[in-house]
Amino acid sequence: MKIVLAAGFIMMTFGTKVTSTQRDKPEWMDMKQLSVEMKAGRKPVIIDLYTTWCYWCKVMDKKTYANSKVADYINEHFYPVKLDAETKESVNWNEKDFNYNVGYKVNDFALFLTSGQLAFPSTVIIPDKLSQPVAIAGFLEPKEIEPILKYFGEGAYRAKSYEAYKLTFKSTW
Repeated sequence: MKIVLAAGFIMMTFGTKVTSTQRDKPEWMDMKQLSVEMKAGRKPVIIDLYTTWCYWCKVMDKKTYANSKVADYINEHFYPVKLDAETKESVNWNEKDFNYNVGYKVNDFALFLTSGQLAFPSTVIIPDKLSQPVAIAGFLEPKEIEPILKYFGEGAYRAKSYEAYKLTFKSTW
């Protein structure tokens, strides 16, 4: 009887953690899904530009993107895309195809997103289809990504510079 109760407790605990982890992440999509979603609505795009070998990319997944406040905010205010910078698949953006660049060993879309300044991870924000990407290189803690997300997610970028926005920003996370 004790074994059955112990097994049940372990399964409940494990099941809760799995459910929590699945819920507390942005609902990542690929570029094909993004093009469909962008036809239906207007939100900024956030791209998690990563590589499979990048240690800090994995830490950002576990620490920042798994934070429920970060994930909830991204899901509500952005089209979230997860993109491997080294993908060999063709990537289409604004009716232009980007392909794998053998010389740089990354997809040309990664070079476009970062203006050639590759760093992993990079958080890339594209406010709308006509805007240039804004790439923020490196690992970001939840408290560091909050003002960036809210600056773009609330549309403050249309009226003021990021520096001016930060002067009056109050963190709630």
